[in-house]
Amino acid sequence: MKTFKERLNREMLFSDGGTGTILQSLGLGRGELPEMWNLTHPDEIVRLHTEYLNCGSDIIYTNTFGANGFKYPDQLKEIVEAAVANAQKAKENTGRSDAFIALDIGPTGKLLEPMGDLPFEKAVQTFSEIVRIGSRLPVDLIQIETMSSGYEAKAAVLAAKENSDLPVCVTVTFDANGKMLTGEPVEAVAAMLEGLRVDALGVNCSLGPKQMIPIVRRMREVTSLPLIVKPNAGLPVERHGRTYYDIDADQFTAYMEEIADIGIQIAGGCCGTTPVHMRKMIAALKEKPFSPAEKKTYTYVSSYGKAVAIGEKTVIIGERINPTGKKKLKEALRNHDMNYILQEALRQEEAGAEILDVNLGLPEINEPEMMEEAVKAIQSVTNLPLQIDTSDIEALERGLRIYNGKAMVNSVNGKKENIEAVMPLVAKYGGVLVGLCLDEEGIPEEPEKRIAIARRIYEAADRYGIPRQDIVIDTLALTISSDNRSALRTLDALRTIHEEMHGHTVLGVSNISFGLPQRKRINSTFLSMAMQNGLSCAIINPLDEAMMSAYRSSLALLGKDENCMEYINAFNQQQEERPVQVSVPAAGTNTLFYSVEHGLSAQAEKCTAELLREKDGLSIINEDLIPALDKVGKGFENGTIFLPQLLMSADAAKAAFAVIKNSMPEGKQENRGTVIMATVKGDIHDIGKNIVKVMLENYGFQVMDLGKDVPPEVIAEAAVKNKIRLVGLSALMTTTVISMEETIKLLRKVSPETKIIVGGAVLTQEYADQIGADAYGKDAMATVRYAETVFETE
Repeated sequence: MKTFKERLNREMLFSDGGTGTILQSLGLGRGELPEMWNLTHPDEIVRLHTEYLNCGSDIIYTNTFGANGFKYPDQLKEIVEAAVANAQKAKENTGRSDAFIALDIGPTGKLLEPMGDLPFEKAVQTFSEIVRIGSRLPVDLIQIETMSSGYEAKAAVLAAKENSDLPVCVTVTFDANGKMLTGEPVEAVAAMLEGLRVDALGVNCSLGPKQMIPIVRRMREVTSLPLIVKPNAGLPVERHGRTYYDIDADQFTAYMEEIADIGIQIAGGCCGTTPVHMRKMIAALKEKPFSPAEKKTYTYVSSYGKAVAIGEKTVIIGERINPTGKKKLKEALRNHDMNYILQEALRQEEAGAEILDVNLGLPEINEPEMMEEAVKAIQSVTNLPLQIDTSDIEALERGLRIYNGKAMVNSVNGKKENIEAVMPLVAKYGGVLVGLCLDEEGIPEEPEKRIAIARRIYEAADRYGIPRQDIVIDTLALTISSDNRSALRTLDALRTIHEEMHGHTVLGVSNISFGLPQRKRINSTFLSMAMQNGLSCAIINPLDEAMMSAYRSSLALLGKDENCMEYINAFNQQQEERPVQVSVPAAGTNTLFYSVEHGLSAQAEKCTAELLREKDGLSIINEDLIPALDKVGKGFENGTIFLPQLLMSADAAKAAFAVIKNSMPEGKQENRGTVIMATVKGDIHDIGKNIVKVMLENYGFQVMDLGKDVPPEVIAEAAVKNKIRLVGLSALMTTTVISMEETIKLLRKVSPETKIIVGGAVLTQEYADQIGADAYGKDAMATVRYAETVFETE
């Protein structure tokens, strides 16, 4: 019998359809956890698996989507074992020995640090627990699904890889704009998961098949991996007190045929789909010729919110977070002044850097600890991808492990021991690896010998399974002050890598002028020459006006600046010879507005304390804090700022509010109104609720947080007792929106003046209208805006 890996990408495979929505129709009670049915209603679970197998599904997911140590601290092992046993019994009942059992792992329902309160390693530990239990049972693969955060998906993948040898597949959720909850575009999450070496990736839940089509197209364009597509049966609607989906089996099948033509390798269904949907879809798709996933040669360095393509045009890597020759940065590292490092990151971003180099190599500090802390901190204030630059292997691993995305790694060289230390880490965590053209004999003078080292690096990457497009060769710029032909040798080697080997290249440009006066003149000219010879990435100081002018001019002259727009945008309003303008202030001169806008909590506290010497707390709130939050909020609404940045700005504002609060008499503290927030009965996912709570509090509202899994009666009682004007209800799971509707009905009865806003992954405006809500909060800022309108009428 062929294994899952032996069949994957060689034939179209079919997974099952919805589980929770079907259990709901079978009598799953409000507040009843679906995974408990493995113990209390095993026959129903076996029957559902059996129906899917009989209609042609090749893969059935265990009923363990919400099974984790947070929800089941005492029964996790029992539930997982029962779930696998139920799936195995269905295989035996149908005689489908060729079918596969997937250990299903869903999200924890918590947001990871620094956006939330769940530490990354705690998330890995939580996922590891279910993997260790399930991998000892007769399962064929691990299916990680419905991930709304790429960072949480990474934690789950590491748990799967570190605790089993099973194939690992991952599907994530996107909104209609092609972004995950935490801001990841398709390219970024695909690059990260491919770098982590999952066996297949794709998309499920949240959207119907029609809405998924553009997302699937983009996924197919950028990844070499097999694609999994499991849409909902359209969008949810409410009829007669029950949740239904608006696409029937025939419509679902028609859309899935269109999706299959894009080139997917596993098809199935999610919420609202049934064995009828799967039977019709499978029958139709089996008639289509199978197309395996094709190898792509794209190279992406990614963060949570951005993917930077290597090879389309020269990419600027900001060099300023590197203590070499930088007295102030050395002092900041010794003093553990993270605020200085964050400001250097922001200044480079505004000046035009596309990737930030992070080098913290200072003998007197603990580099591994500092690298981990710095990577987390920098990623909390900017969504630029990072280049982790260190010769300390422990620091490299700690940086790569905690990194949210697919990092650039600087570096490996031709030395055998260096290759054996660095490449296994890149193979495990993913990354775009810089290869230095040096070996045990040092840096060769001859270009041919540098090329020979590059070939050895490529061959080593092949052995470790690192794609060649993820290798960027540094042909090494050596100063012309000691050898006036060194630049020509570097460029000869660079040109060969680019033109003959079709590889990517990188240079630390400023090394070329070491020991010479007026170094900017040499550096900027050399940058232009290197770009003409095919330079992929330039490690430079983006605050250097001469370098950025040479860069933008070269892009325009080399035909890599469409309609010269980058050049025009940079220089149209700039006077001749005017220095590069960066609005990020130097360290120690930040405004409170800037600190909140960029999520600098420590600086926000300091600025607030200083402002309190000049004006009162309420003035600071109205003149500094609220305008800063409004700017960030509008950026979030417009899609130019993403959830992590929004939450870090909120944290900075919270820090400022705390300083103001401590300075104000009790009676003068502003409260714009009290809002109840609750996740409804049966639902333990509180990501959305907690995000909204933070934003409401930072806009001056008091939040009465009733928590998660809250019965309607508790919410109604609190609303009446406290004369609440606005209640916010959250639900992530389809099976719990019934509790939301029930809560609304009870509130209408006991507190008719109370306004109700609802939100969550399964909600739409239409559904909110159908269940009687006053408003639909598509995101945290929408809830803030609605709260402002409610309390303005008082």
